[in-house]
Amino acid sequence: MEARALCLLVLVLASVPSGRAEEYLGLSANQCAVPAKDRVDCGYPEVTPEQCNSRGCCFDSSIPQVPWCFKPLQETECTF
Repeated sequence: MEARALCLLVLVLASVPSGRAEEYLGLSANQCAVPAKDRVDCGYPEVTPEQCNSRGCCFDSSIPQVPWCFKPLQETECTF
């Protein structure tokens, strides 16, 4: 039941337009929906969105003082 609720929450959050400066190529919006407090740095100072994406990571510069280039969530399949 917990996995089902989590999948539903992710689907609802992914459908809400955020207006944030996010860039992720080859990754789904769900994979890059990492809360700021849970972000694991994947870049280096002054990393560009393109350099970040080429490392297989997500880029979101809308939140100051947290990693802007960060590891994506692992995609999980929801089954009901």
